Amino acid sequence: MSKQSSGSRFASVWDAIEDTPAEAENMKLRSILMTALKDHLTRTGMSQVQAAKLLGVTQPRVSDLFRGKINLFGLDALVNMATAAGLHIEMHVQEAA
Repeated sequence: MSKQSSGSRFASVWDAIEDTPAEAENMKLRSILMTALKDHLTRTGMSQVQAAKLLGVTQPRVSDLFRGKINLFGLDALVNMATAAGLHIEMHVQEAA
């Protein structure tokens, strides 16, 4: 079945553009973590240099985060950065519909 068939409905944009359900789930989680990190860092008002020091990464890496370069970040890296930022992550798993 082609993903581009007309009239198809997807639960999220990731379901529409990723090749497998696993890839779509991975991208959804990465997107949620990136958004939470960007929102948190924006609220704190710290510079990218300060954020990099807090997160244990380089300033260009923080810039990539703010620019939404999702393909440059794996789940492990995002979890580590969120934890370093003082964020608490919870995950809920349920049966697929």
